[in-house]
Amino acid sequence: MKRLGLSEQAPVVPAFQTYYDLLTEKNKVMDLTAISGEKDVCTLHFLDSLALLTVEDMHDCNVIDIGSGAGFPGFPLTIARPSVRLTALDAQRKRVDFLTELARALGRPDIRCIHARAEEAALTELRESFDYALSRAVARLSMLCELCMPFVRPGGAFIAMKSVDTEEEINQAKTAVKTLGGRIETVADYTIPETDVVHRAVVIRKIGPTPKGYPRRFAKIKSNPL
Repeated sequence: MKRLGLSEQAPVVPAFQTYYDLLTEKNKVMDLTAISGEKDVCTLHFLDSLALLTVEDMHDCNVIDIGSGAGFPGFPLTIARPSVRLTALDAQRKRVDFLTELARALGRPDIRCIHARAEEAALTELRESFDYALSRAVARLSMLCELCMPFVRPGGAFIAMKSVDTEEEINQAKTAVKTLGGRIETVADYTIPETDVVHRAVVIRKIGPTPKGYPRRFAKIKSNPL
């Protein structure tokens, strides 16, 4: 766990070890991640997630991780920053079951793990109730904006984790960002510690409410992105 950049005495180190052990065990029977081994999991999952804290502090904030999957980036963030009040949302029941078990193993009953599609959950009481929405999904940014920005309160932000070769994708998402009540505030590139891998965090500030009617049904979002 030294690869997390934490001393052996850091109180979060046992939590990350618990996370790694459970992820490794469950990944033998579930398709949670293609990345394996302590070195790669620590750098390409844990440290990549924690890099978001250099972009936005998120102290004492309500955060939703959309399409959480194996828990990235939300779980590492709330381990390192326990004041983060995390909701993990995923459309696959088996992944939500894993996240629920992980929260229990970490002694964190405060973490909410919700089984739902983003476009449906955004029409519930979760709408515009979070300081931050996070996504590490591979979908194009224009689609992610429609799925994620409705969860963010005005003044909060949606942070999309992307690769560095996404200038065109970001430009193409500007209409979606504006339509959904946001503006692109920061495009921050960072190198994952102990690697030469460079990733990008796109911070979209919510400057006004998302209009009613968004998000649309997923089939519509996919066939006719904003």
